[in-house]
Amino acid sequence: MMGAGKSSVGRALAEQSGRTFVDTDLLLQQRLGRSIRQIFQIYGEEAFRDHETNVLRSLEPGPCVVSTGGGIVQREANWQEMRRLGTTIYLEAPLDTLISRLGSSRKKRPLLEVSGWETRVKDILEHRRPLYERADLRIDVSGSEVDCMSRRILQLLGEEAAN
Repeated sequence: MMGAGKSSVGRALAEQSGRTFVDTDLLLQQRLGRSIRQIFQIYGEEAFRDHETNVLRSLEPGPCVVSTGGGIVQREANWQEMRRLGTTIYLEAPLDTLISRLGSSRKKRPLLEVSGWETRVKDILEHRRPLYERADLRIDVSGSEVDCMSRRILQLLGEEAAN
């Protein structure tokens, strides 16, 4: 879910495990030469989701940590691609934590450019939670430091930090 710390935890996990970090949102922005916000404004959410799926399909399995956008779970084809790439992990955070984290960055998030954005976060989380829960692993990310979370993920994967 947006605000759960996918990019931060993903970078730390990649560093600690000696893997490459890949962020599908960054790849998408590089391919289209536009920000996520601009892509939503110009092409709409459905086209954004199509591009997101194409980026995911272009990735090859290997020693990497992939951070995806929070809405990628909404397409069944994306689940097949994520599983093809490796273990899926749901960074689970309570609603109040997500709202707190999203407060300062919400203007960069097209889905939160509405009045009553906190209610929108709640609605999105309620809709997506069952999809997130399909992940192979779940980790509670509330109240923990990024490095602690990434070490916990390594433990759950049965691995030790490379550094």
